[in-house]
Amino acid sequence: MFFNIRERRCLECCIKCLGGIPYPSLIATILLYAGVALFCGCGHEALTGTVTILQDYFEVVRSPVDSLDVFTMIDIIKYVIYGIASAFFVYGILLMVEGFFTSGAIKDLYGDFKITTCGRCVSAWFIMLTYIFMLAWLGVTAFTSIPVFIYFNIWNICQNTTVLEGASLCLDPRQYGIVPIAEARTMCTGSEKFYRMCESNELDMTFHLFICALAGAGAAVIAMIHYLMVLSANWAYVKDACRMQKYEDIKSKEEQELHDIHSTRSKERLNAYT
Repeated sequence: MFFNIRERRCLECCIKCLGGIPYPSLIATILLYAGVALFCGCGHEALTGTVTILQDYFEVVRSPVDSLDVFTMIDIIKYVIYGIASAFFVYGILLMVEGFFTSGAIKDLYGDFKITTCGRCVSAWFIMLTYIFMLAWLGVTAFTSIPVFIYFNIWNICQNTTVLEGASLCLDPRQYGIVPIAEARTMCTGSEKFYRMCESNELDMTFHLFICALAGAGAAVIAMIHYLMVLSANWAYVKDACRMQKYEDIKSKEEQELHDIHSTRSKERLNAYT
């Protein structure tokens, strides 16, 4: 009997804890972490593969002076990826905490935890910040589609070399602004380097890594949209709960005043009678 009561209490406690989890925020956080991890991990490795392809097959060398060449740009993008990974890891935790507090504020409206003006301002601030991040991730998705387009063209040329045997197809990194106009790094289909590049694992792996990075950026955009829906719903719930809280406070105050008036009149009648 004792164990049955104990098990029942544990079950009720577990159900209560599971009921307090903000599942929409949890789903959005998981999607955000998955998208950011996919974008940062695959993007970093794809940039490393790009450096290898440029050095081994196009013979692009790093500038000896501190100039803004393609390798410096790749290093800057890698540091930006490090910052994105750490920043959105913290931001996901903050949004989960905000979801827990908002759910607690709604469920324990008449308990010890009360909805404050600061809490409403924090919710509004998260909505605005999430909207800005959503626009930023849209820009990141558009930017990530550029190397996917470039590598798709290269991969397509490699696939068509066996079909168009008489045609001479060339790759020139100057078309994409990778090297300066004065440096000629053209590689055509008849060269040995072209066939080695097409048969290498670096090209195929880098192309698919950029596709995965693009998918991760798209998942992050979807997570931001999901967060916007969750935060907007929480804001509406908090706003309605605040109105209900003010109504209950006014109602309890009026009831207390009526009770005080009734008590005062009763005492006056008793005094008049005596």
